[in-house]
Amino acid sequence: MLSIIFALADVAETYGPYFLKGMAAIGAGITMLGGIGAGIGEGIIGGKAVEAVGRNPEANDLIRSNMIISIGLTETVAIYCLVVAILLIFVLGV
Repeated sequence: MLSIIFALADVAETYGPYFLKGMAAIGAGITMLGGIGAGIGEGIIGGKAVEAVGRNPEANDLIRSNMIISIGLTETVAIYCLVVAILLIFVLGV
């Protein structure tokens, strides 16, 4: 971890502070693309759950509980992407 900080200091010294801030902003934007995947995944999960309930209404409770667990796991990806983007923005001082 310490070597990464020294490498960032060398980059900032070589290219100037604005290069490092620009790369952090681009990295934060790329990181948030993971939120798109999570949104698509949640839509697919919800659609397949509705389809499964339509085919087998007796299994409604089991399907709903599995859907909620799956959506929760999928949402963690989006939250991790948000945390990494916020760290890039605020730690590197964009």
